[in-house]
This record gives sequence, structure tokens and C-alpha cells, in this order.
Amino acid sequence: MKIAALYKLYTQHFLVDTDTRAIRKNTLFFALKGDHFNGNRFAEEALNLGASFAIIDDKAYQTDKNIILVDNVLETLQQLANYHRRKLGITIIGLTGSNGKTTTKELIAIVLRKKYNIQATKGNLNNHIGVPLTLLSMTDKTELGIVEMGANHQKEIEFLCTLCEPDFGYITNFGKAHLAGFGGIAGVIKGKSELYTFLKENNKTAFINPEDEIQTEKSKALHTVNFKINALKFLEVSPFVKLSYKELTIQSNLIGVYNYSNIAAAISIGAYFKVSKEAIKEAIESYVPQNNRSQIIETANNKIILDAYNANPSSMKVALENFAAIKTDTKVVIMGDMFELGEESLNEHQAIVDLATSLKFDKIFLVGENFHQTATKNHQFQSYNLLEAYIKKNPLEKQSILIKGSRGMRLERILGVIN
Repeated sequence: MKIAALYKLYTQHFLVDTDTRAIRKNTLFFALKGDHFNGNRFAEEALNLGASFAIIDDKAYQTDKNIILVDNVLETLQQLANYHRRKLGITIIGLTGSNGKTTTKELIAIVLRKKYNIQATKGNLNNHIGVPLTLLSMTDKTELGIVEMGANHQKEIEFLCTLCEPDFGYITNFGKAHLAGFGGIAGVIKGKSELYTFLKENNKTAFINPEDEIQTEKSKALHTVNFKINALKFLEVSPFVKLSYKELTIQSNLIGVYNYSNIAAAISIGAYFKVSKEAIKEAIESYVPQNNRSQIIETANNKIILDAYNANPSSMKVALENFAAIKTDTKVVIMGDMFELGEESLNEHQAIVDLATSLKFDKIFLVGENFHQTATKNHQFQSYNLLEAYIKKNPLEKQSILIKGSRGMRLERILGVIN
């Protein structure tokens, strides 16, 4: 079936699903395949659960007239998403970066929703499947789209740009994330800058943080909107970021000076799209981080900063430095392994251990195989279970605690032990 014909089926309800466990009535079910599953097997089930049509790429499962056979389900999903993006013709903001992508995306969305009907990437669905699903979640009522793009190797951002064709772009930063896939920090910069390349080649616009030297250098040949045009000023972090915008003071619910640039991006982009300063202030102040991202949690005995959604050397460094700057009596750091660092893994973990030690925290707990290989006198636990057993025997009380680690470590589990 040609994409134009498939698009007619899609526009009947503007619904697409890839998981029969969350199927919606009248949806198009795309039978994706993975390393451990074959979506073709669930095509008939999807119809029974209410899907209008199922798209498969294995003829053996074409058991119904509403099961559509294509050459490749994933490629068809991607082609349909791009076709839809072009048919809608709306303005799309593309977003990438090493750290802060999802927080910045949420901030931009909450600001722009004050004036527009917005559709933005849900959670971190920012890969070769998530980006098409984001595009296909947009309808004829959508006025602005915000598409988060993630990558762990070269050419990935380039490809995602061909799908969503952003009119505007913003790169949060260039940090030490996915070093193994990118081949070092130079590779990270090159890979993330693929967004700038697309914007330049298509005469589009980049939003630029003037305090980021790499952004400034890499965007020289582009049409840019510089944050300097907005009267933004950092005021303090205690522990939440406070800033002034024009004559207004904005008190955010985000901890750490590193979140200032994320807030600044949302304010600047909101201002560019003519959101009033009062609406911007209201939006920023209403945003409360969730999903293990810089969350403040107060238990009966402890105050916790839970920042365990993900970690890399760059984000770990700023989290530690921010925690050190917070005024409180006793501080405990629980750090989990950082992944995808390749040959630099041991050096990067050792550097973080050395930094944490130099900041004179009262206790430092290191969790995981990578941190276990470092040279240190701090508490080391080869696995999460060993950490949990230790804290059960040695409860933490009346402490300020930073919990930071990669997603695979799932350090948020320790909340069930700390009270």
C-alpha cells in the first residue's frame, strides 16, 4: 500500500499504536519487531481489541482483510510520520543535547501552551520510533510541535531531522554522554551539531545560548535567535533557581544552577512566539519536575534530591557541585554507575570520585561495577542489593541526600529503604 493511501486510513481517527497492551479503538496498529518480540504475531489480536487496521511485514500473519502487508513496518511508520508532518505544515521546534533535553522540552511546552495548542514528545520517546509517534500524535488542531531527538551515535540526529523537518532548533549542551557510541566528546559535538547542519541547509533558525561557546561557534553560519535579546538575569539558587525576566521575578521549582539555561531557553522561545511575560512567569512557576529528574522528596527523617533518571560525567559533575553549594548540615551522596562511556569509563568514574571526595561530603556511597573499580576510601558497593542491605543496617537520619545514577542502575529503589 502506498503512503498516500495509508494516510487516508490514518486521518480517519489520527491514532497510531504499537503495543496491544495499550491499544485504542479505531487506531492503526503498527506491528514493530525488536530483538525479543515480533509484533506481527499480535496483528489479529490488535483488531480484536479495536484497532481499525494492522500493518505487518510478514505475510504469514495476513489473516484478515484489515491486516495490511508492507515491506517494512518501521520504515512505513517513519514514512507516514514524515508525510503527515508535511501535510500539516505546522511549525516544529527540534530539540537535542547531552543533558536537560526532557526538562527543557517540558518547560518549552508548558510556556507555549499558554498561547498555542501544543503537541510535544511524551516522556523521552525521542528515537527512531518515538519521533514518528510524536509526529503522528499531532492533529489538524495542533498549532506548534515540539520534537525531542535523542542520539547515541553519528548520523542519528541527521536522520531524525529528515523525519520531523524542524523549522527551529535548540541544542541544550554538548556533554560527555554516550561517549562509546559517538567516539569521544568531539564525536558528541559533531553528532549533536547535525541539527545545526539541517537548519543551515534548509534556511531555518537556531535558538542559541550565548553562554555556551560551542553553540556560539557551531551556529555562526545559521540564522539565530540569541537569548541575549531577552532581559534575563540569574538571581540565586537556594536550592531552587530564581531569576528575573524583564521586571518580573520568577521562582522556579527546579534545583541547581545548571537548570538556569533550561529555563532561559523556555523563556526565550516563549518570548519569540509572543507569549506574554506574565504567562511565561506563571508557566515556569507551575512546572514541577517528575520521573526522577531533580525531584525534591522530604521523608520523615531526610531531605532527598532524586536525580536518578540518567547520568553521565557532565551531568554528574554539575549535580555534585550544585549539591555542595547548598547550605545544609550534613550531606550524603549516593552515586550509581554511568554507562556507555567506552574506553574512558574507568577514567571518567575515577574523576567523578575524586571530585566528590574533594567536595567534602559527609558520606559518599558508590554503587555498581564501574565505581567499584575506582581507587577510593569511600563506601563501595558492587551491586544495588549490597547498598540496600547496608542502609537497612545503618539507617540514614536527618541527612540531605543526593541520589544520582544512570537509568539502568534504578537507584530510585533506595527510596523504599530511606525514611
